[in-house]
Formats: sequence, C-alpha cells, structure tokens
Amino acid sequence: MSTTATPTATAVSNLSTALARDRLGVAAVVFFVMSAAAPLTVVAGVVPTGLAVTGLTGIPVAFAAVALVLAVFSVGYVAMARHIANAGAFYAYVSRGLGRPLGVGAAWVALVAYNMFQVASYGGFGAIAAPLFADWFGVDVQWWVLALCAWALVAVLGVRDVAVNGKVLATLLVAEIVLVVAFALADVSSPQFHPSAAPLDAGSLVGAGAGALLVMAVTGFVGFEQSVVFSEESRDPRRTVPRATYLAITLIAVLYGFAAWAMISAAGPGAVSRAGTEGPELFFNLAADRIGALALHLGHALFLTSLIAAMISFHNIIARYTFSLGREGVVPRAFGRTVPGTGAPKNGSLAQSALGLVVILLYAVEGWDPLVKLFFWGGTGGGIGVLLLITLTSVAVLGYFARQPEGEDLWHRVGAPLISTALLLVMTYLALTNIAVLFGVEPGSAPTWVVPLAFGVVALAGVAWALVLRAARPPVYAGIGFGARSVTAAPRGFAAALGQTGDEAQR
Repeated sequence: MSTTATPTATAVSNLSTALARDRLGVAAVVFFVMSAAAPLTVVAGVVPTGLAVTGLTGIPVAFAAVALVLAVFSVGYVAMARHIANAGAFYAYVSRGLGRPLGVGAAWVALVAYNMFQVASYGGFGAIAAPLFADWFGVDVQWWVLALCAWALVAVLGVRDVAVNGKVLATLLVAEIVLVVAFALADVSSPQFHPSAAPLDAGSLVGAGAGALLVMAVTGFVGFEQSVVFSEESRDPRRTVPRATYLAITLIAVLYGFAAWAMISAAGPGAVSRAGTEGPELFFNLAADRIGALALHLGHALFLTSLIAAMISFHNIIARYTFSLGREGVVPRAFGRTVPGTGAPKNGSLAQSALGLVVILLYAVEGWDPLVKLFFWGGTGGGIGVLLLITLTSVAVLGYFARQPEGEDLWHRVGAPLISTALLLVMTYLALTNIAVLFGVEPGSAPTWVVPLAFGVVALAGVAWALVLRAARPPVYAGIGFGARSVTAAPRGFAAALGQTGDEAQR
C-alpha cells in the first residue's frame, strides 16, 4: 500500500467508519455467541417441542451431530476470518468468495433472518411474561407493554460500548447456565430417573422424522456464527475468533445434550406424551419435584432473562451488519457511523430499534398472537435463513481460497470446507422438505412457501442492487466486502493500493 493512501484511509476510517478495537476477549465473544443461542430457551423450549413434534427422543445425539458439522464448517470459516476482519461476516465472506452481487444478496438475507429472530424475541418475552406477572404480582399487564419494556432496555444498550453489552450478557448467561445445570442434576438425582440409551442412539438420525430432528437441533446453535462478527472489536482476532467459535460450539453441545438427556431420562417412557401435554413446563416441572417451588419461579425468571440476552445479542449483530453495509455505501452512509468514544454503530442500532417498535405496535393494534405468529414463526423462519447463509458461506470459503491459497494448509482451504458444504446441503434440503413440520402447519399451506419465497426474493433484490451499483457507482461497488479498507473510505486510486486485480474489481 502506498504511503500517501494509507494515512488518509486510516484517518477517515478511525474517525467515523471503524468499530472500537481491542474491546473483547475470548470470554466476551463467547458470551455474545451463547446468549444468542439462548441455552435456557432452547433446553426448556426447543427440546420439549422436538419431542412433541417428532415423537423421537434422539435430540441429544442430534445436538452432537450438528455440533460436529458446525465444527467442520468452522475450520474454513475461522481460517477466512484470519484474512478478513469484517463485522459483515457472511456478507463480507460471500462477497470475497463468490462475488459482490451474491455478497449483497447474502447481506440482505442476513438482515431479514436476524431481524426475524430479534422481533420474535419481543413477542415471546411479552407472551411468556404476562401470565407470570399475573401469578407473581397479581397484576394483569398486556403482553405488548412488557415487550416495550424489554425493547427500551435493548435500545439503550444498543448505543452503549459493546463491552457494556458483554458484561450484561455475562451476568445473565452465567445465571442461565448454572440453572440449566442445576435442573439437569436435579433430574439425574430424581427417584424417577432411569438412564436411557435411546436419546443417544445415532440410528434416530436416519429414521422417519430425522430431518425435523436435525433442523430443530440446528436452531439451538443459531448465534455461534457471531464470533467473526466481532472480529474488528476483538483483541488479537486471529486467536480470539477461532477459540471463541470452537469453545461456544463445544459448550452448547455439551450443555444442551446433557440437559436434554437428563430431562428425557427423568420423564421416562412417557417423555413424548408429557412433552406434548406440558410443553416448556416439562423442564421446570421435572426439576421442581426435586428442588421445590422456589426453583420453579427462579427458572421462569431466568427464562425471561434468556430471551432478553438473546435480544441484546441479535440487536448487536444486526446493528453491525447494517454498519458494514453503510460504511461501504451499499446502504446510506449514515448507517456506517459510530458513536465517538464507544465505537458503537449508533444509526444501525437505532434503525433496528425502530423496526422492533413498529412490529410490537403493529401486533398490539391488530391483536395478532405474539407467541405463535411472532415468536414461533419468526424464530423458525429466521433459523431457515441462517442455515441458508451458513451453507452459502461454506461454498464461499472454497471460492476464496481457490483464488488466494496463501497462508492456509489444504485441510483449512479445501478438505474441511468441502465436507461441511456437502453436509450443510443435506441439512438445507431436510429443512426445506420438513418445513411444514417446523411451522406446525399442513403441507402446502402459506407459511411453507411464503418463507422460502421471501428469502429468495430478498436475495435476488440484493443481487440486482449490487448490479445497479456496478453500473452506476463503480467506486462503491469496488469496495464491497472490504470493510474499513473499503475504497469508499479513501481517495481515488485506493482500489489499486488494496491490491485488487482487474478481475477482482469486476467480480
């Protein structure tokens, strides 16, 4: 890079288009990742639902299988993170691996998918908290009032230092994990507990309904991919990101697998029927029989904080995706600005808060069901979107290292990405062919085709917009996927200083 271009680009970037650096260590990134994964919500919600819907008890081994697939995917994923530190993650990786048009399409899909998770959490929080408040305090509060309270908290934290968010998540997550472990141990010590081998039977992964089983397990890991989103803000990202990614996948698999196995074994032969009758209360009821009513109330309280933690994590990832697009000029540049002193992506955060507010008020005015039509449908739809993105990114890793193999061995460049791509394609196929089961609707009904179609339309719109930028605003197009090093943050000629070839500048 020339000596004339570098200072100018750096000055502009540091003033307004760079996230705060050296703010997060391995532990903080793991907290963000696992908070998005929402352990208590998954163990108390996804596992009983999986039992009731599929009638299969192999959920623990499904968690292990999905963890293995994601670990293989992460080999190439974090290898690419060593070469590209960009808060856009999927967007940046697909742009650099498969071309800018597909990258912008992936970014738009990511924004839709993560926003679905984010706004879905508001509906779940309000719907679950309202009856609990009536039970605890004798106060009848509308779900949307409680959802707005959670929204206000997340909105304020969204414009604060990312380290502050990390501390809040750490506090909530530690309490959440301790409770999950305590409840699981209570199940193991229960007189009704009989160790069962059925939940660990790998044969359940190839039988009838196995597709839905695997997809439900995938939803439990949504958020693991956030590690690279915080690469710009991490201390020594070349080490922090890989360690945080593998640690998060391992912790999630062990925690979910053990808790699910303990719960199914404690419920006994009637686990499936009890899950259908009791739903999420199965997790709490089994432990309450051993620990007492206080544990039940504490569990419900932490169930709510689990949702809040997920809201905070998804809010942060959405704000950073928006920031990445704004910084590069793909969306209005106002979104690519940060708060002086904290480095928080303020305008991206405020935009997400505005969307959340609109959705909460719309559901309140229309009287729509916040639990089924917002929490359940939104979370499931978002999970499909993230799975599509992970699969596309796995292909992008192959594309990137095919052109730039320097610095990585064959396993990181080709072996692991090839294996993960094949496995993820199978999972994607299973997700789409089991979509009616995932939504709990009849095959061919509106949700089974509206959600995939919506993601397809959004992706194509992103590709079309990228092609418009290539024709109308070549400098902006040339900077797509380069983050703080984008040509749009530097004087003319910076593209050449970046070392882009003619082919790469056009791709």
